[in-house]
Amino acid sequence: MTIIHSFDPNKKAIINPEDMLERTDKTVDIAIATFSHKIIEVLIKNTEVEIIGESVSVNGTQPFYKMKYKGKDIAFYMTLVGSSITAAMLEEAIVILGIKKLIVFGTCGVLNKDITSGKIIVPTEAYRDEGTSYHYVEPSDYIKLENSNQLASILDELNVSHVKGKIWTTDGIYRETKDNMKKRKDEGCICVDMECSAIQAVCSFRNIELYQFVYGADNLDADNWDPRILRNHHISEKMKYMNLALEIALRI
Repeated sequence: MTIIHSFDPNKKAIINPEDMLERTDKTVDIAIATFSHKIIEVLIKNTEVEIIGESVSVNGTQPFYKMKYKGKDIAFYMTLVGSSITAAMLEEAIVILGIKKLIVFGTCGVLNKDITSGKIIVPTEAYRDEGTSYHYVEPSDYIKLENSNQLASILDELNVSHVKGKIWTTDGIYRETKDNMKKRKDEGCICVDMECSAIQAVCSFRNIELYQFVYGADNLDADNWDPRILRNHHISEKMKYMNLALEIALRI
């Protein structure tokens, strides 16, 4: 039996988040996960927030926050980069916060600049080129993003320009070769990230509604890699995506 066929549907594992964590008495239905520490810093500085839980590891403490946005309680937190740690922090958020819905946003690499230029990208399916998702759902090449159509409808309502398409999720960031990129692009993938397929797998397994969007940072759709805004993305632009996530939270 190969490693990707190791899925076990048993909900009870040897180590479970609830074995070590307690639910807060300030539960929240919806959480927003961002990969940007700068967004967290701005929200802490300019918004009335409170810490209602935390994820603790040898990497340090990552708090779970709660804020009120237009009268609605919304949790938010910074998740770390990579499928495995993102999945683990999500598991902890589910237990600690009691969330039922999750909004995730972050950057991606562009595989088709003609389609994605200047637009929010709504992933419809994610290619599972990582290991975490195979512990949450049956093996397959792709996993469907279950709420992509609903998210696209919300973006239409908000008059936000967007495009729908497949995403390639890989945790081998330095192994994105031209041949592999061409295979994924030929299958219809328009961008690449490191977490999407794993996040959807956890949400499917735990019955959490996921709404994920990404936006282009670096461009792989060129003769040579173009880092573009990957290393220098102004916080004012980042906050536009956080504000969009908050508006989505009001509508789900």
